[in-house]
Amino acid sequence: MISRRSFGRALGFGTGAAAVSLAGLGSAQTASAASGAPLGTPAAHTAFPRLRQIRAGLLDVGYAESGPAHGPVVICLHGWPYDIHSYVDVAPLLAEQGYRVLVPYLRGHGTTRFRSGRTFRNAQQSAIALDVIALMDALKIEKAVLAGFDWGSRTADIVAALWPERCKALVSVSGYLVTNREANLNPLAAKAEYAWWYQYYFATERGRLAMQDKDLRRDLTRLVWDTVSPTWDFDDATFERTAAAFDNPDYAAIVVHNYRWRLSLADGERRYDALEKRLAARPVIGVPTITLDAERDPFTAPGDGASYRDRFTGAYEHRTLAGIGHNVPQEAPAAFARAVIDADHLLDK
Repeated sequence: MISRRSFGRALGFGTGAAAVSLAGLGSAQTASAASGAPLGTPAAHTAFPRLRQIRAGLLDVGYAESGPAHGPVVICLHGWPYDIHSYVDVAPLLAEQGYRVLVPYLRGHGTTRFRSGRTFRNAQQSAIALDVIALMDALKIEKAVLAGFDWGSRTADIVAALWPERCKALVSVSGYLVTNREANLNPLAAKAEYAWWYQYYFATERGRLAMQDKDLRRDLTRLVWDTVSPTWDFDDATFERTAAAFDNPDYAAIVVHNYRWRLSLADGERRYDALEKRLAARPVIGVPTITLDAERDPFTAPGDGASYRDRFTGAYEHRTLAGIGHNVPQEAPAAFARAVIDADHLLDK
């Protein structure tokens, strides 16, 4: 459970920026694979070896775990409309190199549940980031490499920006994704707006009802998969394994609130106002970072990372993945795992 001290620190009552070693290790420890060492070819895994539950903050979090219990920790964060299976091939690659890999279901997904029926089903960005801090506290993990895409990138970026003492290194697909709600009030180019069609659909009552209907929800999310990953040749079973996570009773509420909140069409909670004020200032990220752009992702910004380069002030690399779409870890697991290992070793160069 998140401690009173950690929760107070998270809400802005002090940060304590001193770096600490990974829980369970006597000294700073790195995984066995040095930067640049070859990784094995990922197999087509369909499941994780261990699925667990733990009370953490407001949630009872479901998560997958792979690798040695005392290895350096990597936390992999999924996006929408995806789940932990985005990392089903990444996790064993990292585990083979000595990492302890944790892949949690985000709030509203899979087996993650709110501990109280009275808790507001809030999906604003700072609340989701605090879920990661709470999970780390519950598992007694002081510091981890964070890696994510989509909602997962945003969440990892926020943890790295606001609590750098908890983040050893960062892998962020699409770069700096911290939401600026004021900027989101401005129109985009027509092509960019077209790619975000579902965001505006969820702003309507029809969109909310579609998310609540199992068949319509599956059709909608499958369409998103097809659209944003045009080169990924996945089968029906792959989609259905992930779509099962959308049957969470809070899924519709979380998804709809997330997208409405981004467009200033839904309120968050006042308890997070201080954090959101800090995020609105676009804080820089100083931890070692590798950013990944997917060439075939319609949300990839032009300029090969130039639009967000100034937000990363520490050791840094940028990579573009040719022919890859939005679901980077599942479409290119070896490249994603390689980025995690290399980010962990950026300070060694």
